[in-house]
Amino acid sequence: MAKQDYYEVLGVTRSASAAEIKKAYRKMAIKYHPDKNPDDKQAEEKFKQAAEAYEILSDENKKARYDQYGHAAFEGGQGGFGGGGMNMEDIFSQFGDIFGGAFGGGFGGFGGGGRGQARVKGSNLRIRVKLTLEEIAKGVEKKVKVRRKVQADGVSYKTCSTCNGTGQQMRVTNTILGRMQTATTCGTCQGTGEVISSKPNGSDSQGLIVKEETVSIQIPAGVTEGVQLKVGGKGNEAPGKNSISGDLLVLIEEIPHETLKREGTNVHYDLYISLSDAVLGTSKEVETVSGKVKIKIDGGTQSGKILRLKGKGLPSIERYGNGDFLIHINVWTPQELTKEQRQFFEKMKEDDNFSPSPKKSDKSFFEKVKDMFS
Repeated sequence: MAKQDYYEVLGVTRSASAAEIKKAYRKMAIKYHPDKNPDDKQAEEKFKQAAEAYEILSDENKKARYDQYGHAAFEGGQGGFGGGGMNMEDIFSQFGDIFGGAFGGGFGGFGGGGRGQARVKGSNLRIRVKLTLEEIAKGVEKKVKVRRKVQADGVSYKTCSTCNGTGQQMRVTNTILGRMQTATTCGTCQGTGEVISSKPNGSDSQGLIVKEETVSIQIPAGVTEGVQLKVGGKGNEAPGKNSISGDLLVLIEEIPHETLKREGTNVHYDLYISLSDAVLGTSKEVETVSGKVKIKIDGGTQSGKILRLKGKGLPSIERYGNGDFLIHINVWTPQELTKEQRQFFEKMKEDDNFSPSPKKSDKSFFEKVKDMFS
């Protein structure tokens, strides 16, 4: 089933400001908050959908990618929460401060109002993946080796003695209004509620080691240079039993093709034919991004003519169909002639059939360019 548009989920327009998007999300989050809707699976789903929409639209870079490519830019768990095992802990860990004081006790101990233990997230990793035009045309699975930090075997944790596992430290101060109690993040465990009790040799101060891992990346067809995909949970791990891993950010680079030139979803190809082929007509086999095709070139074809193969270009990442494959005909003029060839063309100088005589139906160069973009 197609995913609902993120703007529709939050009930805002595409021109909505960051403040309007945040306000709309807070309104929905409070409306469908699990504390207000206990054991209501439908409300829980709407709560998660709102969080997913806000995660994308509140980030300037992700919002720009979504505006350009839609949900396809984040498919397969490679962006936002899509497919990444999004749960309530993720939402409250990332957006708990949005709720303010609307819910005093939070939800499930995860801290709806910024209270309780914090879930530490590992740092993200960034890599570049180069793709050929053929791989972009079909989509591809890439397996890459990534060196990431993971918790060492044998590392153990114990409850933080400073905050007794709550992740919070209570402070009492005297004010003119009387004694006031405030909660701050525990400085010993940084809000996780636990500290390392023992770690194996070879691990760092956080009980982490560097490990090489092969990661599979599903790249959708039609991606463009500069698109950044995300593989959820394949970045560095963080210390702690309840920590979550960072993400692997994949920047797409396009390898220039030797003979084909990409323009959005359209692909251009320069085909050179001989003067005799242009006069008499011929058939040629052309390699497109989706395989070989045989084309017919009519006799009397002029240099500069463009043959359009509908739907033989690249797929749209938005799944709006394929672009076209545009063949630019170039008639090759011989630069050296034999004596007999020169005599033939000398005779043709006076032949009216060899004199330029364009018809009204023969489009100019600028008209052809206009047609390409129409």
